[in-house]
Amino acid sequence: MTKKIQIAICYDFDGTLSPKNMQEYGFMETLDIRGPQKFWEEVDNTAKKQNADNISVYMKLMISKSKENEIQYDKETLKNYGKSIELFKGVETWFDRINEYGKNRGVLVKHFIISSGLKEMIEGTKIAKEFEKVFASSFMYDPHGIPEWPAVVLNFTTKTRYLFEINKGKNCSNINKYIPDEDREIPFSNMIYIGDGETDVPCMKIVKKEGGHSIAVYKPKSSKKLKIAEQLVKDKRVNFMASADYSEDSQIERIVKAIIDKVVADTKVNILKPKHNQSSESKSKSKDKNNNVVEKDVYKQENNIVENVEKQKVTETKENDEVMDMMEESTENNNGNF
Repeated sequence: MTKKIQIAICYDFDGTLSPKNMQEYGFMETLDIRGPQKFWEEVDNTAKKQNADNISVYMKLMISKSKENEIQYDKETLKNYGKSIELFKGVETWFDRINEYGKNRGVLVKHFIISSGLKEMIEGTKIAKEFEKVFASSFMYDPHGIPEWPAVVLNFTTKTRYLFEINKGKNCSNINKYIPDEDREIPFSNMIYIGDGETDVPCMKIVKKEGGHSIAVYKPKSSKKLKIAEQLVKDKRVNFMASADYSEDSQIERIVKAIIDKVVADTKVNILKPKHNQSSESKSKSKDKNNNVVEKDVYKQENNIVENVEKQKVTETKENDEVMDMMEESTENNNGNF
């Protein structure tokens, strides 16, 4: 029985699925923090002064500012804040459309979040149920359920470990354990990473380098975000760039669907190669030394058959590869506009 093809789409959250940092929804409003920019400037300044990680600093400031303002919040409060998070156009219907497209092509599409934002808030969003798993920063809580310290901190480097956890899948009881490629749940070539900025660069690079596809998205009508995406394409950190508009038949939808088609076609081609190699190896061991001439003729016939079949499969995938090449070329030369 042929193993079902699985594809993992991994998303950053802030700036990727939502236009603003999630802390600006609910939390800052409750604390009456006027001007989110001042909060983030304080995060940057404190991180530089203390030689600290920006993510752990923003989490620490959330705790300290709540105490200063005598406003307590717990895990459930954070989850409720998540309900008010704004999403980019088309995000709410995106998952059903992509899942259905994959299903029609014999593909199981799995969605994952890998974010420096707060897991508690993401779990409160309208789309929380769409994700196989949410990898994000989270708090430690005191006996009363009040946040007292960062528990998990995802920065631009620690994000990468979760790509390997997705890659190894259920076999990943220990992230450092060696697992042969053929026993891993989702190959990197079957991964798509979607992000918007510097904290996503290591993940983008790994997925792209290992044969998968990375997409830089930018906030519509934001020249600043557009320039960041353009630079990621120029530096060859990503394969594509697109506006963060997830509507039906949007640019990013066309890109993701084309990638799904390519993964399916590549899988059909690659299935032939191991079978041929195993067959050749097996026959090589079983042949008698006195039958070398006959053996060579048999192998020659086999090679001709496999080559013809592979040529048919390559022809089948040629259109998909050409589409992908055209899309990448268009992305680099025309700011992602087809």
